Amino acid sequence: MIRHAQERDLPEILEIYNEAIIHTTTVYECNPRTLEDRLEWYREKQKIDFPVIVYEENSTVLGFATFSQFGALSGFKFTVKDSVYVHKKHRCNYVGTKLLKELIEIANKSNYATMVAEIDDGNESSKIMHEKVGFKNAGTIRKVGYKFGTWLDLAVYQYELKGTKVPGG
Repeated sequence: MIRHAQERDLPEILEIYNEAIIHTTTVYECNPRTLEDRLEWYREKQKIDFPVIVYEENSTVLGFATFSQFGALSGFKFTVKDSVYVHKKHRCNYVGTKLLKELIEIANKSNYATMVAEIDDGNESSKIMHEKVGFKNAGTIRKVGYKFGTWLDLAVYQYELKGTKVPGG
């Protein structure tokens, strides 16, 4: 089932995230996080009303997802960027797709206009997952990341959400 994350889920969320940091180019981060980092991250998400959702089965978190503001400038306030992470033993079992669909529903209810996905260009499964739910490829930024001793290209995908009402417009 998919539900909103709670603080008690943070150790499992941390394990999933750190595995991605240490072993993949899913995230362009090289340094594992601490539980204190994840607690601060979680509380900040709660404070600004951004979702953190988990996919749970048999009392175990199999994956988590959230979105964040796409950019810091005020003109980006209707655009969010998704983040979906699945435990290595449960990838390719539609956990990520289900989490992404739920994130889209939450973003639609919150009146956002666009969701962006920044995906390592070599991550074919993530690109396919995003395309299956309706994301469109918006281009690739070459040589934008560096990890594991190599330059990385970033594929950018976008999804047009239902939110179109601009205050005062």
